[in-house]
Parts: sequence; structure tokens; C-alpha cells
Amino acid sequence: MKLFVGLGNPGAQYARHRHNIGFMAVDRIAEGHGFGPWRSRFQGQTSEGVLAGEKVLLLKPQTYMNDSGRSVGEAMRFLKIALPDVVVFHDEIDLAPARLKVKTGGGHAGHNGLRSLHAHVGDAYHRVRMGVGHPGHKDAVPGYVLHDFAKAEQGWLDDMLRGIEDGAPALAQGDWATFQNKVALRLNPPRSSRPAPEPARTEAPARPTPAPGRTEAAAEDTRSPLQKLADRFR
Repeated sequence: MKLFVGLGNPGAQYARHRHNIGFMAVDRIAEGHGFGPWRSRFQGQTSEGVLAGEKVLLLKPQTYMNDSGRSVGEAMRFLKIALPDVVVFHDEIDLAPARLKVKTGGGHAGHNGLRSLHAHVGDAYHRVRMGVGHPGHKDAVPGYVLHDFAKAEQGWLDDMLRGIEDGAPALAQGDWATFQNKVALRLNPPRSSRPAPEPARTEAPARPTPAPGRTEAAAEDTRSPLQKLADRFR
């Protein structure tokens, strides 16, 4: 079994925060792939389903971000899930908005949810780092991540979540490259390769057919009456 963990804070007041993008990711996977209803287990909310033949448990810890590791550790011990089978979705201020990267192991870079995971289960799990951007100064980070996404960010956010939904089966199989490609296709769809249509041609108006026995555009006759009479007898 695979364990997909979304990091965030429980409660409606936190639901649209940048810090809750991990919750949003596993919610989208559950909705898009017909997972079962959410229920309370392991100090969190869980939903079960199958992705590409792999049984997957989705987990949203309800212990608040700073104590996420307690919920994850309980689930891992009960279900006997090893760290290489754990994937954690979380916000990443060191990546620009609309950027996503997969990483295995490493430090927590000050992220309190990852810090708690390190303390309870170790660091050799896989991470889906979902870029939300940086406010510019470290003192502004708490207020920045604990704030709703701006309206202007909703477009790329939805594209990223759709890409995660598309790539979830590949993620369950450990195919990181395909997963990231699926997300990239949503965030940066390819342009059409078809040539632009040629502009419509404007047809010249048809020239009127001259009446029988008459020239098409006769020049004005400037002869005198006497000259005309003389020309008739030549």
C-alpha cells in the first residue's frame, strides 16, 4: 500500500490558505479517481482507493501542521508502510508559484510540517513540493502562507491540481518523470502546430460584358459633323 499525505491545517478558516495546498492536492486525487468517503483514522482524515493497480491511502492529518508527523507515524505503524512508499504533498516557498518538483529525502528547510515528519518517521520519504512563492522577507512568511491564495492565483492553482490528478497513477507507480510531465502539460499546454488559415481572398468585381456590336469602353468621339460625314464615304 502507498500512503499519500497532504499537509495542512484542519478547519474551514484555513481551507484556502497557501499552507493547505497539500490538503487540496489529496482532495483533488480523491475526487478525480473515485476514492471512498473520508473517515476519521490515525488522528486524521483518510480515504482509500486504487491508482494504476496500487492500493493507496490518502491522509490529511488533523493534528495541525506543526504536529503532522504524529498522525503519519501512527498510520505507517498500523498499516506497516515503509518510508519509500510515503509521498507527502506540501507548500514550498522556495519555488515560484506554478512550479512543482518531486524530491526524495533531504532537510526540512524550516517547514514545520516536514520538521514534525522528520522527528516522528525520518526523512527518506518522497515529497511533492508545490511552489507558492516567497513574500520577500523571512519575517513575512508566517502571515503569507497562513493567508488565502489571491484571486489572480486561482488559474495556475487549478491547473496544478488538475495536473496532480492526471499524474496520480504515475506517482503511485513511482514514475516521477511522467507525473511531473502531466503537471507541466496542465501548467504549460503545448501550442497548436497547425498553420494559421490563409486570409480569404477578395474577388475583383466582374466586368460587365459589352453589348454586341459595341466596343467595351469606347473613347469619346471628338470629330466634327463634317468630318463624320466624310469618313462615312471613305
